[in-house]
Amino acid sequence: MPNFALLNNVDHKNLRIIRDYSPQYGDGEMSVVTFPQEFRAIQNEYPIFFKKNTETGKFIPVALTGLRQNENLFLSENGWDAQYIPASVKRRPFLIGVQPPKQGEGSQPSSLVYVDMDSTRVNEVVGEPVFLPHGGYSPYLESMVDLLEYIQYGTELNDHFVDVLLANELLEVVTLEITLKNGERNNLAGLYTINEEKLNGLAGSVAAEMHTKGFLECIYMVLASHANVLKLIARVEAKLSAQ
Repeated sequence: MPNFALLNNVDHKNLRIIRDYSPQYGDGEMSVVTFPQEFRAIQNEYPIFFKKNTETGKFIPVALTGLRQNENLFLSENGWDAQYIPASVKRRPFLIGVQPPKQGEGSQPSSLVYVDMDSTRVNEVVGEPVFLPHGGYSPYLESMVDLLEYIQYGTELNDHFVDVLLANELLEVVTLEITLKNGERNNLAGLYTINEEKLNGLAGSVAAEMHTKGFLECIYMVLASHANVLKLIARVEAKLSAQ
């Protein structure tokens, strides 16, 4: 379980972060959260689907990185083997949190940066320094803060995007049934995608409004990304052949 602590330059003045990607750093997942503003980059390499949180009932878009549990096909001896690394991966081990405003300090909440102290990336010996010797943010931490703000915006955008999809009944469940050359069968259940029949039946005014919000483009990028399932299969086959 993560152990998030509020980042500060006193308790964490010597903190360093290892930026490599490996299962030992928690990167061995078969899917990661993605955000509409990065769909253009994601759809070049990863299939985009939706998953439903069983506790909250909320849908979130995810980029598939593997076809089997705890297997990330983009990890290699040289790190992450892709031109684009999803934002939700690059932000590790940091997380942004929102603190409600204190009485008398205005109505705007403040954003705070947290760090997972139990992450195997976190140490005081090797990696990128988080703070400068005088206590200021290092260039690395500044880039992480920018990324966390990008993710915070993306999280809000995800909610709006999914709300529009649900309002127009555009999500449908799908199961990927994949048989490899060696006969191994993989059934990926619990995924959702765009219902193309209902998409094509949208009223012109509804489609126009979705286009204005940028959501129509997102929908088509989700659909186009499904061709990348074949790329994942090719990665599995190459891995099995190498073994």
